[in-house]
Amino acid sequence: MCGLAGVLLAPRKRPPEMLRRICAIHLDNLVANEDRGKEASGVAVISRHGTRILYKDAVPARTLVSRPELRHVIAKVDRSTACILGHTRLPTKGSPDKPENNHPIATEHVTGVHNGEVRNDRHLSHRHRLPRRAEVDSEALFQLIDLVGPRRNDADWPLRMQRGLEEIEGWFATLSVDSRRPTELLVLKHSRPLSVHYDEDLGALFFSSRYIFLRKVFGKPVASQILRSGYGYCFDADALDTRRGQPVLQFPIAS
Repeated sequence: MCGLAGVLLAPRKRPPEMLRRICAIHLDNLVANEDRGKEASGVAVISRHGTRILYKDAVPARTLVSRPELRHVIAKVDRSTACILGHTRLPTKGSPDKPENNHPIATEHVTGVHNGEVRNDRHLSHRHRLPRRAEVDSEALFQLIDLVGPRRNDADWPLRMQRGLEEIEGWFATLSVDSRRPTELLVLKHSRPLSVHYDEDLGALFFSSRYIFLRKVFGKPVASQILRSGYGYCFDADALDTRRGQPVLQFPIAS
């Protein structure tokens, strides 16, 4: 069991106090997920140009967010930021003492966070010759996503992603960004909790493994959405305002 936190930002010009509000919600979200994993935590800030800044360590989220190094990373959030990811870890494989085993996981193009377990990660790595730097099973999942590549404007991409994911033995909820299409957030949900809420005033789409956190922050009248299991979703930062936080693509990932 791990905790996921994320926010996708519409391309708006925001006053500094609004950016601080968005970042504060994200960090509170991370701490709210600490009960789901205290062995390690981390944050990634990803720009619209595909660059990424990561900070993670084998400490609880409460400790991480108090560090000046993490505050320095969060201070990088500005108009060019597309996405912020966060993770709290309860290890199933791979020691937290090795930084590569902690999340966010970074492959050549993909930055992602994962809650769940991939039981056949060694088989997948061998079959597809996936480059591995860590022992954690999540790395194989994000290497597969990297191998499929980002969403294309064709009808075959969801099928290619589905076929890749069908090889996975296990369960997962993931948030990931591919630097080849950095304004898009790929969300995969299969038998693990993940909720989402779009705040129109902030122009931000918030994700959390803790549904109750979103309800507490945005109020009971807010319709925070529990995403359906067995589906993948693509959210585009550039389309958040026009689509009011709805995905640009939804597709089945598990039969």
